[in-house]
This record gives sequence, C-alpha cells and structure tokens, in this order.
Amino acid sequence: MRTLAHALVLAAATVGAAAALGALGLPSPALFAGLLAGLVHALVVPRPLELPRGTGTAAHAVVGVTIGTLVQLSTLAALAEHWLPVLLVTLGTLALSLGTGALLGRHRGVDPVTGAFALVAGGAGGLVVMARQLGADERVVAVVQYVRVLVVVLSLPVVLHLAFGVRSQGAAPAADGGPPWAGLLLVAVCGVAGRWLGHRAHLPAASMLGPLLLTAVVSLGGLTGGARVPAALEATAYALVGLEVGLRFTAASLAGVARVLPAALALIAVGVLGSAGLAALLSASTGLPLLDTYLATTPGGLYAVLAAAVDSGADATFVLSVQVLRLLVMLLAAPVLARALASGRFRRRRGTPPPGSPRR
Repeated sequence: MRTLAHALVLAAATVGAAAALGALGLPSPALFAGLLAGLVHALVVPRPLELPRGTGTAAHAVVGVTIGTLVQLSTLAALAEHWLPVLLVTLGTLALSLGTGALLGRHRGVDPVTGAFALVAGGAGGLVVMARQLGADERVVAVVQYVRVLVVVLSLPVVLHLAFGVRSQGAAPAADGGPPWAGLLLVAVCGVAGRWLGHRAHLPAASMLGPLLLTAVVSLGGLTGGARVPAALEATAYALVGLEVGLRFTAASLAGVARVLPAALALIAVGVLGSAGLAALLSASTGLPLLDTYLATTPGGLYAVLAAAVDSGADATFVLSVQVLRLLVMLLAAPVLARALASGRFRRRRGTPPPGSPRR
C-alpha cells in the first residue's frame, strides 16, 4: 500500500509538473516533469521505487514510433534541391557534437561515451533511451541533454528578436494526425513488430531503434494515412522515460553531475555558436535566407523551432527537413559512435573505469 501511495503521488506530481512546464513553454514538458519528479522522489524518499517491468520498454517503443512518423516523402523532397550543402552541414554538426563531447569526456568522472552522448545535438529523448544500453551514464546524459535543449529554446526568442527582428510564441504548430485509433494502431503494429525485428537484426537499443526504422519505412511508403501517435500517449511515454532516469539518481550521483555542469554549459555555448556559423555557411552556399538556415541548424528543441519558423514566416518545410535529417543522423550514428569510443583504442587514461562500469 505504501508503494502504491508513492506511485500515485509520483504520477500526480508528474502530471502537475508537466502542466506547469507546458504553460511556461518549455520543450518536452512531460519528459522534463518525469525527470524532475523521479529525481525528487529518489532524493527525498529513502525507499527506492522502480517502474513496473516492461513499462520502460513500451515507452521506448512509443518514442521510436513518434520519431519515425516525422520522416515523410514531402520532407525528404524539400532537401533534394540543396542536398549536398545540407548533408555537409549535418555532418559538420555531428563533427561539432563529437568535438565538444570529446572535450567533456576528458572531464574527471565522465567517460568518452557519456561525454559524446551528452552533447550530441539532436533527439534528446532517443539518446537518453539509448544511453544506458550503450554503456553511457544516462544520468549525466539526461541532465546535460535537457540543459542543452533548455538553453537553446530559452535563447531562441531573444536571438530571433535581436538578430532577425521577429518573435516566437514557442508553441508547436498543430497538425492533423487523423483519428486516435489510427495512431494507436500504428504504435501497436510498428512498436511490437519493430522491436521484434530490431532484436532479430541485433540492433543496439532495439526497443527504440527497431520501431523508429520500421515506422520510417511505413511512413515513406505512404501507409500510415497521416496517423500520428496520440498526444496523451506520447506525453505518457516521455514522462515514463524521464521517470525511468530520474528514479535512478542518488545524492552522490547528482553531486557528480553538478560538477560536470559548468564545463557542459561552456561546451553547449560552443555548440550553439558553431551551429550558427554552419547556418551562415549554408545560407551563403545556397542563397537561402539566413533566418531559414539558422532555424534549420539550431541544435535542439524541434517543436519550439518549428513554432518559431511558422511565427516568423520562415520556410517551415525546409526547417523541418533539415532538423529531421540531423535527428536521424545523430540517432543512427550514436550506436556506431558508442562502439568506437568503447573500444580499447579510445580508452580513458589509466585508472578511469571503462564505459558501462558501475559508478560509485
């Protein structure tokens, strides 16, 4: 009964925090809320609480399907005219992420895999899901990733107003996702089948990458009928991902993350400025407006960026295309990156535990 009472209080706190964060216009309020609620519970309540078995796996599948639905033929067609400079800028963003991540990985108490995952620019929710399964410390990854998104989103209205003379409302544009049952069917089919296929193909983080790739294929084939994951289910999945991470925190681990934050903030600033430089190069090479390329290369806060594109009169289709391309490149490159960094060639200096080893 005590565990049930704790779970109900935790659920109510998550819902309340999500509503408050959503009212403030923060990105992914459900995930933030779950992370904060789980963190407070882990630090305040001495008795540990774990999510029911299978809950996390189901949440991962929903996140994968959600990301997979962003891949549309119309989205890819928008990249055709300027595919080469867009691809080069996307790879440049990946290189920038790896460079800043490598620097963070040299921080005491942070291994190279964790440093790389913490500063990869794109797909924060998916990266948090992958982190633990690929040998990174998901607690550091979660905190740094969402600090990055928070910094980007909070600075976006200021940059748009001062540099471009426009303002953003910070809310995602509404989309017609069809009847709720179609979205539920999409999750059921692609979530279950994608996870099975992912395991059969020995994909890392198969519970998320399997559904993501299968949904992307189905979406590109025009078989979804425009179905989208119901907003309530999507929010619940992100909240569960946040709770899953937050409940694993301890006072000692939080102190360790706090020591990393000053360096992480400085590197986040480098990443944001570097992305702005890539936007200027993309604008110069394609002739596209700087506003479009700046929003397209902004490293995080996809839904807030799309809202800013619509509010400011930018080409929202182009912005979405580049953002989704970067997101997919980052998520698909993450497993390969983790394997490379975990190899003996990239081991930390002597005396530092390898990635995936227990933290004290």
